[in-house]
Amino acid sequence: MILGMTIATFTTLHVAISLVAIAAGFIALFGLLASRRFPLLNGLFLVLTALTSLTGFLFPFKGITPGIVVGILSMIALAVAALARYAGHMAGAWRGTYIISAVLALYFNVFVFIVQSFEKVPALRALAPTQSEGPFKIAQLATLILFVALTVAAFRRYHPAPTAA
Repeated sequence: MILGMTIATFTTLHVAISLVAIAAGFIALFGLLASRRFPLLNGLFLVLTALTSLTGFLFPFKGITPGIVVGILSMIALAVAALARYAGHMAGAWRGTYIISAVLALYFNVFVFIVQSFEKVPALRALAPTQSEGPFKIAQLATLILFVALTVAAFRRYHPAPTAA
């Protein structure tokens, strides 16, 4: 039992939070690419992505796992993104800091999604049963390249008009 739920129920909740966080993150990223603020959506993305990591920490694992390490790195990226967004108001260098840290947090969530997909989806598991095979490596490399390109594009494009004080 985790938080009064069976592990299966808690896993379903964790996965649902993760998927909504990823969807919100991509919409927020497209907002950055279009130089649109989307403050509520960005806030939702940050909160749900933090909840994804926090709920991930509650699973009954022994010791440090790769998932725990990614969760810690994601929480660091989220803390920096929140600082840049809410304390720095994305002004000056905080704009780039937010873009890089927020997209990094989204990447970590997608990275784990791919890992879990190759573990849980039978067709993907058959392609890469140990996750050291080519299809898994190609999926992760393609994802990394895509996120680097999206981060660079967002960094270049996101210059929204100042908000009224």
